[in-house]
Amino acid sequence: MLIELICRRTWTTCRKAVALLKENKIDYRYREYTKEPLDIKEIKELLKKLDVKPKEIFIKNGKMNRKLGLSGEEPDAVLIRAIAQHPTLLKRPIGVSGDKAVLARPIEKLLELAD
Repeated sequence: MLIELICRRTWTTCRKAVALLKENKIDYRYREYTKEPLDIKEIKELLKKLDVKPKEIFIKNGKMNRKLGLSGEEPDAVLIRAIAQHPTLLKRPIGVSGDKAVLARPIEKLLELAD
């Protein structure tokens, strides 16, 4: 089993997520979402795997959403497009394995993908 970890190496929580995966001997592939952003199709697939609406993975209190004037209550298509264009609007870390995904808050939720 391989987990794709969508995260940012400079973020403390992401470093903790990597440590947790290593500690539990879980194979992972790191996807730096700012260098390898998700496109609209991937975001829609991720939402299905997470079984959530876009507003649940949208960072509502960041610099970028304030700059764009977004509250997180916009229509799904608007939020998906915004996340695709501005990856820092995506909550993280997110773990993906096969047809399952988790928003790893807390990071221990990543272990659900190992079951």
